Amino acid sequence: MPVGEGEWNLSYSANGIHPGADFTFGSIRSGYYLLEPPDIVYGDTDTGDVAMPREDGTRFGQDWKGGAGITFEVGVDAVDAAPTAAGRHDANLDAVSAMVQAWDAEAVRRRFGTPAVLRTVQGGRARRFYGRPRKCAPAASVLTRQGYTPVVASFACVDDTAYDDVEQALRVDMVPAPRRGLVGPLTSPLTMVGAGASKVPGDVIVRGTKPTWPVITFHGPVVRPACEVIGKWRLTLDVTLAPGERLVVDPRPWARTVLRGGASVAGKITRDSPLLEGLRLPVGPQSFVFRGTDPTGSAYMTVAWRDAYAYL
Repeated sequence: MPVGEGEWNLSYSANGIHPGADFTFGSIRSGYYLLEPPDIVYGDTDTGDVAMPREDGTRFGQDWKGGAGITFEVGVDAVDAAPTAAGRHDANLDAVSAMVQAWDAEAVRRRFGTPAVLRTVQGGRARRFYGRPRKCAPAASVLTRQGYTPVVASFACVDDTAYDDVEQALRVDMVPAPRRGLVGPLTSPLTMVGAGASKVPGDVIVRGTKPTWPVITFHGPVVRPACEVIGKWRLTLDVTLAPGERLVVDPRPWARTVLRGGASVAGKITRDSPLLEGLRLPVGPQSFVFRGTDPTGSAYMTVAWRDAYAYL
């Protein structure tokens, strides 16, 4: 079911015998409506404060924040599902079971580091959170036999960020060899016209309110591929990619991988490159450059990201 205004959707893929989920709730039409607005609580700050030695005051250190938590109070409603009390009771038990099954999330919680996705539309804004479903507690209610049961459910986020549900993507070709000189005939005054006058391949605007994570994919053939964000950072790998070969750098907290054909090549990142945790894109205009040695002229790089927000 597509996510509508005010609705939420929990999803994750299947894992072996454990089924995946695509569970939508939060509206009358879904049969799982919210009794109260979702409670989003941001994680506590782990402070690095220490007392000043032999004097009053505090020396502030590096602080770290935990992930956010979201709690839902849901009314599971099957009152209109059947004309008899027995039928409504049966339908409500099925509906509660479907929610509990989705929240059980054995397919994702059995996989180290892998998050589920919680999507919503609020005020026309499509956002998503990464994390895992936690508590799901149906209340003991006499109304269950009439087709209605309240449920409290919680979701633990990887971080304290809401990401745009729409992924942005950019293709960047290899920087061509520099050309020198002008080709005539020329007229005076010389002016620059066309698309290149205002924008070159690799120029984008990263929106949102917080820096975000890029997923960088190098497509061979290329020797020592490098992704540079002008003025910010440059990532270089000491590898050679054959034609058709791909290398994916995924610095997101729930991934942190550098894979070529499923095998890790994280050790091939050069010493002058930033750590994966430092590969974030600042908000605003950014210029991407793909560098390396391309013997055929067919190599390219793709960069994908989701704009990040401090709140919905």
